[in-house]
Amino acid sequence: MSLPALVEPASELTVDEVRRYSRHLIIPDVGMTGQKRLKNAKVLVVGAGGLGSPALLYLAAAGVGTLGIVDFDVVDESNLQRQIIHGQSDIGKPKAVSAKESIEEANPYVTVVLHEERLDSSNVMDVFAPYDLIVDGTDNFATRYLVNDAAVLLGKPYVWGSIYRFDGQASVFWAAAPGGEAPCYRCLYPEPPPPGMVPSCAEGGVLGVLCASIGSIQVNEAIKLITGIGEALVGRLTVYDALEMQYRNVKVRKDPECVVCGKNPEITLETGLIDYEAFCGTISDEAAQAAKGSTISVKDLKAMMDAGKDFHLVDVREPNEFEIVSIPGATLIPKDRILSGEALSELPQDKPVVLHCKSGARSAEALAVLKDAGFSDAVHVGGGVIAWANQIDPSLPTY
Repeated sequence: MSLPALVEPASELTVDEVRRYSRHLIIPDVGMTGQKRLKNAKVLVVGAGGLGSPALLYLAAAGVGTLGIVDFDVVDESNLQRQIIHGQSDIGKPKAVSAKESIEEANPYVTVVLHEERLDSSNVMDVFAPYDLIVDGTDNFATRYLVNDAAVLLGKPYVWGSIYRFDGQASVFWAAAPGGEAPCYRCLYPEPPPPGMVPSCAEGGVLGVLCASIGSIQVNEAIKLITGIGEALVGRLTVYDALEMQYRNVKVRKDPECVVCGKNPEITLETGLIDYEAFCGTISDEAAQAAKGSTISVKDLKAMMDAGKDFHLVDVREPNEFEIVSIPGATLIPKDRILSGEALSELPQDKPVVLHCKSGARSAEALAVLKDAGFSDAVHVGGGVIAWANQIDPSLPTY
């Protein structure tokens, strides 16, 4: 979809800026006017992680005048495989601060605004208000729906990307785009998947360079929107398969019944935003109920081991995760085999079953199935193998 330029041009470029951006300036479609629009643009990037890293660096290099960064996390060593805006010396540093330092090194003519806070329904509208468009680098459904709904209510373009293992997706959602036919994120995904159904990157992994592939698409779309060139990814979803090296586009149509951008919206400026954590959930109601009163800590588990108690410890992660790190004595039975009922016959009836995963979410889902199947004394380990490595055996690696 061809759209008019989103941002008015700045009054001028300095001599130093002309030197820096000369390769843009000699592209007829960008030129002086397009570069002045970039200079005058204010772009907010939500998340300074896998997608946010390349997005922030390339937006800065392109000459976007003001970059906002929303992130409340700190740099972890496991981030460095893909989050290229951070380095070894940044481990333990707030991601927003680390990203700001890298941007200032890449382009000192960019103003960086930090929002070191968790976005929620109470602050998102105020955070978004000063910016021309939003680039989403988040990795969870609750924040995606929050960002989408706030962007719709404020009439701002939402440049979205998603990554998992070898697959990526990108689109531009802008319900207020000229023409009135553009969809929002909810038009494509009206409801989040059931809790536990779609693994996160922390659970399933992601090819590091995939972040650059999708993040650069997001920056390309942001530049096109700001300058008014090309055909924006509005109403189209780009799907990328890195293993097959294939891109394909899928049409996305506006849903007239969409709860936020449809004819009779339920989420409006008057009604206010909803509780997105509750809307998306982290675990199912069944898992939450099963875990109530049946959750032990890693210290409890260690005490049971030290006391010589007879129980069956089951690791419900995937085999490749089990190879990275495991709790001594655990038997590997991936969660899906338990959820399908296939593995229930392998579990002992004459001793308690203790389940664990990486952090506790998957083991809670498996626990619900065991409880329903009659394993009334089954429990799961809150915090999983990560808590074990942090609290019991720090010599073990984490991931």
